[in-house]
Amino acid sequence: MRVVQQVERGVVFRLGKALPGHRQPGITFLIPFVDRIQKVNVQVATLPIPTQEGITRDNVSVKVDAVVYYRVTDPSRATIEVQDYAFAVGQVAQSSLRSIIGKSDLDDLLSDRERLHEGLALMIDSPAAGWGVHIDRVEIKDVQLPESLKRSMSRQAEAERERRARVITADGEFQAAQQLANASRIMSDTPEAMQLRLLQTVVEVAAEKNSTLVMPFPVELLRYFDRAARQFDTGPETPREAPPETGDRHS
Repeated sequence: MRVVQQVERGVVFRLGKALPGHRQPGITFLIPFVDRIQKVNVQVATLPIPTQEGITRDNVSVKVDAVVYYRVTDPSRATIEVQDYAFAVGQVAQSSLRSIIGKSDLDDLLSDRERLHEGLALMIDSPAAGWGVHIDRVEIKDVQLPESLKRSMSRQAEAERERRARVITADGEFQAAQQLANASRIMSDTPEAMQLRLLQTVVEVAAEKNSTLVMPFPVELLRYFDRAARQFDTGPETPREAPPETGDRHS
């Protein structure tokens, strides 16, 4: 009599030959000196992949480590088809990780990891399916870059941020200049707007209570001088010449 735990399945060998199926959790009976049982854990196992060094498709040397989550779906095949399924999955994961590094660009390793996870899981699951092992998920944990490349990427990111800041500043100055031009045209067409703006400036200065504002000339007088200057620039109007007479004159 043997006990199979809830997280295990039992594969029975009778005189060296595996019996079909597997024993479920609970108490199972064996024939003494004839049967031998081998228990297989069917829980999800975590297998860390050691750091693998490779060269990406854009010729950048990187070091990548990952982790594999797998579980046994067919205890009989996992016991018979492969000697040590955990070691076999680890070796396939290492070779697949080096292969995926050589097929990917550096930007994909840094930003598009979900697609790499799916491709890496598919590459590992293809041979593991024949061993009765299912790959649940593969995740890349860390990507180590050379120090010189890190400094270059930092300078690139700094230059990109500075470019964006300059573009935003220039755009703000352009919008401010455009609004000021529109305001000046409105004020030139409507003198009352200029006077209201002047009064508003006086109110803002008076609110500080730390300065004295002196206006020696009223606004109407300045406006009179402005109109006089415009008339002086245009000059007096010249009378029109009379049109020449047509036809014959009779004396």
